[in-house]
Amino acid sequence: MHHGHEPPPAPLLDPTALNLLIDELVEHGYSVRPDFLPAHLIRHLNDELRALESHQRLTAAGIGRGREHDLRPDIRGDAIRWLDRDSRAQRAYLEAMNALKDELNRALYLGLFEYEAHFAHYPVGSFYRKHLDSFRGRGNRLISSVLYLNADWPADAGGEIVLYDPEDDSREIRRVTPEAGTFVCFLSERIPHEVLPTKQARASVTGWFRRNASQGNLVDPSR
Repeated sequence: MHHGHEPPPAPLLDPTALNLLIDELVEHGYSVRPDFLPAHLIRHLNDELRALESHQRLTAAGIGRGREHDLRPDIRGDAIRWLDRDSRAQRAYLEAMNALKDELNRALYLGLFEYEAHFAHYPVGSFYRKHLDSFRGRGNRLISSVLYLNADWPADAGGEIVLYDPEDDSREIRRVTPEAGTFVCFLSERIPHEVLPTKQARASVTGWFRRNASQGNLVDPSR
């Protein structure tokens, strides 16, 4: 509760949009929310990703984790950098995702423990073939999220994310244009998805809400 006359700071997340997201996630296993975060935050994140890309501070993304990590440009072609809170925009975004995590836990009792995210830059011609973000019983990633940063994305530029039916992964259930401000989230272990080849550079922040996967005395061993 807030006491006195000071108004609480304006939340980055609109409560109505938040409730719609949770309802859609429960009903369909995914949610697509346009204009989910303030436009100025999207612009700052996009500027930051552009600067990282122009200074060659992104790393080619691979597939698999730990020892099985492998660079496979025939499967995925994006370059990434993990968010580390070293800018105001990163901190604001991670705080918004922390608020979303708390709401998801409150509404769905998921026991989400943390959120991790990276910038993703897809150069012209790159893609990410159909995959699941987590495998049942093995992964601690429960909900995947993508925030798009691309202003004025042309209709014919490709780069859409395609979500597939969990029961029949040849059946497309949703296709989303990577337009600035659109936020997509889905169940990591259930929804196969792919990124179609992009005809222009494509920017996003990709993240995962995770359960705590403690092994021995280690809380969440390093990725």
